[in-house]
Amino acid sequence: MKNFKDAVWKKNVSDVVKQIQEQDIKFVRLQFTDINGMIKNLAVNSKNIETIFENGQSFDGSSITGYRPIEESDMVLFPDPTTFAVLPWRPKEKSSCRLICDIYTPQNKRFDGDPRYILERAVDKAYKAGYALVCAPELEFFIVKESETGGMPSPIDMAGYFDFHPGDLTDDLRREIADMAEPFGIEIEISHHEVALGQNEIDFKYGEALVTADRAITMKMITKIVAARNGYIATHMPKPFGGINGSGMHTHQSLWTKDLKENLFYSDDAKNGYLSDLARNYIGGQLSHGRKMCAVLNSWPNSFKRLVPGYEAPVYLAWAHKNRSPLIRVPNFGGRKNAARMEIRCPDGAGNPYLQFAVLLATGLDGIKNKIDPGDPVELNVYHMSYEERKERNIVSLPESLKEALDEMETSDLVKETLGETAFENFLKEKRREWDLYRTQVTEWEVNRYIKRL
Repeated sequence: MKNFKDAVWKKNVSDVVKQIQEQDIKFVRLQFTDINGMIKNLAVNSKNIETIFENGQSFDGSSITGYRPIEESDMVLFPDPTTFAVLPWRPKEKSSCRLICDIYTPQNKRFDGDPRYILERAVDKAYKAGYALVCAPELEFFIVKESETGGMPSPIDMAGYFDFHPGDLTDDLRREIADMAEPFGIEIEISHHEVALGQNEIDFKYGEALVTADRAITMKMITKIVAARNGYIATHMPKPFGGINGSGMHTHQSLWTKDLKENLFYSDDAKNGYLSDLARNYIGGQLSHGRKMCAVLNSWPNSFKRLVPGYEAPVYLAWAHKNRSPLIRVPNFGGRKNAARMEIRCPDGAGNPYLQFAVLLATGLDGIKNKIDPGDPVELNVYHMSYEERKERNIVSLPESLKEALDEMETSDLVKETLGETAFENFLKEKRREWDLYRTQVTEWEVNRYIKRL
């Protein structure tokens, strides 16, 4: 249970209550995610917020995907006061705010299947080892419009990478998203049109892992709301359209000292690209566990339609400095100490960022613990290598389907330890159910291709 005697926590609660009263906020939205990363929302009267901070808000956990069975359904939400934000799309006379919550059992213990708690456990483990994970995701998404005739949605523009056209719809929408992110304390650094039609990217400033995961789910919420308010749909679906690039969530990572004063990925050794041995081992850990953590990083059947050669998506377990074809890239940070980092390119924004960051941190730490050598960087285009060339360099592929990824994940003691038994089993169960739904569908493509020929 929350430590109500903690002075910092009490001050944060007091500040939130004061702001709610001063701004005459009538309702508070208590938010959390299910195991898939979908935001769940419960609105409560602001008059009860002090009691809720102290005693929590009960809810039915059996109705939340990946939580509890019906016979153990009672759960409790405890708001985190540091996540307070006034919702900028609500009119002032009907103002609401949001608070991201931690999940507890009725016995006042943290629910071990809460995705946010899973990341907290990974962060605490790193902290005890002397490290703090700092990360930044690049969130790509499509903005589409629904068909008036009931057909497939279509992209809202014909632009391409970095394109700019006066009066461009997506330019205005990206600006609106950036403006709405500001009240949530999210600093937007870059926004631009991506390669595919209707595809965009918005990047926010790096931060510690838990804060970054909170910001990631917030950005997905803001993006969808802005699109909907303008009559469109924003989607983080990895591959909504065939024949063009899909949407990923390239994630930049670095380990710092616990006080965040020193970037431990930096080295003065220019020959190694100013990259420390610790950073190399961190990369080695993610490469060695790449296939086993893939289901968490790419958690939908559609995710694997993005992970194919030819569309700038990483498929092969290798690393490089300049080359963007391998799984992991070390960006050129020009010897700037604070900018030393690595970027993993396979995750997509359709997953749960709490679980994604947790397994990324755990696998990286395993690489450090066991001093896993990532091998030499592969600066050749891996897509153009033959099977024999990749085999000679010991370069293997990511799983080709969610089924294959789940089979790999099920054999991983590290992923099980990181997620905890409850979430590990619930994740596998939920995703296998999704795979079964997917594989039993008969698509229009199959009918058109085979019904007359077979």
